[in-house]
Amino acid sequence: MAPAAATTPHTLASPRVSFSVSAAGRNSSGLSMSVGARRVPGISVLHSQRGRMVAAAAAASDIHHAARGEEAKKTFVEEMRAVAMRMHTKDQAREGEKEADKYSVNLEREPTVEGYVQFLVDSKLVFQTLEAIVDRAVVPWYADFRNTGLERSEALKTDLKWFSEQGHTIPEPSAPGITYASYLEELSEKDTQAFICHFYNVYFAQSAGGRTIGTKIAEKILNKKELEFYKWEGTLYELLQDVRTKLNQVASSWSREEKNHCLAETEKSFTYSMDRLRQVFT
Repeated sequence: MAPAAATTPHTLASPRVSFSVSAAGRNSSGLSMSVGARRVPGISVLHSQRGRMVAAAAAASDIHHAARGEEAKKTFVEEMRAVAMRMHTKDQAREGEKEADKYSVNLEREPTVEGYVQFLVDSKLVFQTLEAIVDRAVVPWYADFRNTGLERSEALKTDLKWFSEQGHTIPEPSAPGITYASYLEELSEKDTQAFICHFYNVYFAQSAGGRTIGTKIAEKILNKKELEFYKWEGTLYELLQDVRTKLNQVASSWSREEKNHCLAETEKSFTYSMDRLRQVFT
């Protein structure tokens, strides 16, 4: 997750910094990630049974409240954000409910250019897959999400070309990217509510916390170069708001059960995103 900027491979030596990453943040843009220069519990990847139980309990709590009418004043996008936020630890997000434990993964190692390039390659595959799904529109209303301005694959193509020009080898997509892209394809045809959960989490996380992480990594290993991955044409807030409106319109025709099913998919979206992100620090 980092921007780029030198003309030769980068080997900056800098003090060890702990990255505390959240796949959803606290700002109005929706999901975000926070990065701090202090020792923190790190990223919880939710691979353990205990982590899954905690996340599921948080999601179930939100779903139960919504069913009782306590979420009646929230839009469905706000419901998705609330579920995502509660899966974070208390020090990652104000609304966080997950306790850091021995199963949490602490990414205190220095980010590497090689790991970051692999993350970008896998992210490009994920974004290409999302774009292809809405372009193909097996489900008619997927077409509503074409050309939102949030698309990232072309920006990533440009960034990877820049890395290649600096002498870095551009690898093939790895398991985290391939597995996730395959899962998105499957969901898009068999489980539209679950697919929309991933669509929301991927785009909104990148537009908020993804930028923060990219900036921090750029400062450490890329001489503060800002990648195209973190630039959008037009006003980002307006682009996001337009997608929020479309998501809420689509969800307005769903039953409460279908909405709850969408919310329950949040844990998996976190797991897949964190699997890609860990590559930056390996």
